[in-house]
Amino acid sequence: MNEADIVVVGVGADGWNGLGDTARDELRRATLIAGSTRQLDLLPELAARRHAWSSPMVDDLHAVLDAAPQTPVHILASGDPMFHGVGTTIIRHVGADRVRVIPAVSSASLAAARLGWDLTDTRIVSLVSAPVSSLARDISDGVRLLILSRDATTPEAVAAHLTRSGHGESPVTVLEQLGGTDEAIAQGTANTWSRPAGDRLNIVAVECVGPASSRQSGLPDTDFDNDGQLTKTAVRALTIAALRPAPGQLLWDIGGGAGSVAIEWSRTESNCRAVVFETNATRRERIVGNADRLGVGTTITVAGEAPQALHGAPTPDAIFIGGGLCTDDMVEVCWSALRAGGIIVANAVTIESEAAVLQWHRTHGGELRRVHLEHAAPLGSMTTWRPVLPVTQWIATKEHS
Repeated sequence: MNEADIVVVGVGADGWNGLGDTARDELRRATLIAGSTRQLDLLPELAARRHAWSSPMVDDLHAVLDAAPQTPVHILASGDPMFHGVGTTIIRHVGADRVRVIPAVSSASLAAARLGWDLTDTRIVSLVSAPVSSLARDISDGVRLLILSRDATTPEAVAAHLTRSGHGESPVTVLEQLGGTDEAIAQGTANTWSRPAGDRLNIVAVECVGPASSRQSGLPDTDFDNDGQLTKTAVRALTIAALRPAPGQLLWDIGGGAGSVAIEWSRTESNCRAVVFETNATRRERIVGNADRLGVGTTITVAGEAPQALHGAPTPDAIFIGGGLCTDDMVEVCWSALRAGGIIVANAVTIESEAAVLQWHRTHGGELRRVHLEHAAPLGSMTTWRPVLPVTQWIATKEHS
């Protein structure tokens, strides 16, 4: 293996005693070891100079990485550096060819070992930088969650969120300082959780009991705060299916309304993202609230009026046009911005917007379909079918040139 500029060494709560010979040898030969004060305190006396991170840590980290050292810099990380750890940040900054990673056992693996859980059947969620509301996407009856905590207050916040979502009967286990001499495990139920905040280094395990939920599109319309500008459930499900979200992809949702399409898109995969363009300021605030409540607030950006606000936005993998089809240059700008191989879906409900869709179908091809829906509704003492506005949908893929 070639000599690396940066050596990242994973350290567990058991410190030096838990390190293998390879990690110990690396630290013995180091000239500079950087890490948090807590991590550095786990090491014995060594010849290396020690650098404790200042705040904000990411700025200090980048300064160390950019210093072009004459000898390798050794950086301490918690557990497995490539599992929600600093290792990915370092590699993203300097490139994998300059980094060597020596992992320790991750906190999730240690927690699964203590609990007797199969990690392959367990969802792992990080709240280190995300709000507790982001759990909404993952909570469902029968699901096991391992939640990486931000600090000592996270377990109480998780228990409160579970209770609000109707999952208050869920067993909760908090595992602190796993693998260390101060390891502690506390158990309880979400709706009766009263344990005071403990150690900041903890992971929360939840066995969800309560309503079942799905990431599949088609959430009830009542799940979205709205003023009537909302892509309704059935049409929304057809729209998401046409957009074909894939892991890591970015959607532009133009004419967001309540943000329902962008929210459903982001719920399909944990790393799907969306930018919502909405003219009305009140609706923009409403979109943010809906996204936070439904667990995808960190994956959705809300911008202003299209097409002006489209310029400078990140290149989309898919575009949904739910409003503004008749705005000058709207479709032209969208088509030009869409990456090759990307999908555009436009829903038209007026004669004018339908005419625009037909024009672009003639220009770029794709598929046209018309959606007619009827809902049962009272008629006196009887029941009848009431039609909703038909939707003309254009679906096109931008071919590679």
